[in-house]
Amino acid sequence: MTLSNSLTRLLNIQYPIIQAPMAGIATPELAAAVSNAGGLGSLGIGASSVEKARQMIRDTRALTDKPFNANVFCHREAVADPEREQRWIDYLQPVFEEFGAVPPSKLSTPYRSFNEDRVVLDMLLEERPAVVSFHFGVPPRAWVKSLREAGIVTFGCATTPEEAGIIEAAGIDVIVAQGAEAGGHRGVFEPEAGDRLLTTLPLTRLISREAKVPVVAAGGLMDGQGIRSVMAAGAAGAQLGTAFILCPESGADAGYRATLRSEHCRETRITRVISGRPARGIVNRFHTGIDRPDMPELPDYPIAYDAGKALIAAARAADSLAFAGYWAGQGAPQARELPAGELIGCLAREAGLVTPSA
Repeated sequence: MTLSNSLTRLLNIQYPIIQAPMAGIATPELAAAVSNAGGLGSLGIGASSVEKARQMIRDTRALTDKPFNANVFCHREAVADPEREQRWIDYLQPVFEEFGAVPPSKLSTPYRSFNEDRVVLDMLLEERPAVVSFHFGVPPRAWVKSLREAGIVTFGCATTPEEAGIIEAAGIDVIVAQGAEAGGHRGVFEPEAGDRLLTTLPLTRLISREAKVPVVAAGGLMDGQGIRSVMAAGAAGAQLGTAFILCPESGADAGYRATLRSEHCRETRITRVISGRPARGIVNRFHTGIDRPDMPELPDYPIAYDAGKALIAAARAADSLAFAGYWAGQGAPQARELPAGELIGCLAREAGLVTPSA
């Protein structure tokens, strides 16, 4: 017998366990395996072209008839500033030269905000994944309404109670409370205003005591004990990302997997210098060499990511992982190398989500 609650009933899933929508890591195979095992699998389509995003959704649907989530980025649209961008290129040039590479001559915007791209909304309304989730903010209220009218459940990510209030006011169905322990990009709506770095348990408690919609806790959760803790704090479910990176179905490459198995995963840190927005990853030379008090002003996100990805590629071409962008949460040392379906079963049993049959 499986325990059910407001979240499992809303999503029609067996367990209130969500695999985080890690762009580049969350493959259709991973999302489908999680959904087939009773959780909610997710795809990160925010950095993908509309054609690629559509294909990812269709590939996932070919592997599962269960609900899954497609995640989009709702950041403020980047504003080009050639002078600021050139100063950033000049700052990075000595590091490119260290690897025998030339930095980009100019930077561009690698992808647009969902909020500025009606084509992506139309694709989602056509494809109708069971869930669409938003990161970095919320879309126009009319867009949320159109998704919900199409039968799509909506999620919004909050790093503060105030952001949670904006999400709920937009008519979004579920709030994801993202604690500072989480790997990957912080969901902060306005990073320039500062990040209070509220951790998962206090944030979950603060949001759940006010919210009228289900709350999903995220950040540093790796096992059933963590899931039990956040549900005791008021969450209706838990979202885990780093816990799934070592699954064979994930898109993590050999270097990522080796680093996550090593002692290096014990130190994670948040930095803006890779993409232009704060994100937590395993410490490397971006954190220790590029992120300095005397560095020039960063280009807007995701323009800065254009330079970050170029530097990662230059280092890799020289057989170096010194600048590899390996996102991971603070619970990274607890990562288990299990098939995703098996991991979902373990998490459900550890969390006490399965009760003995009568």
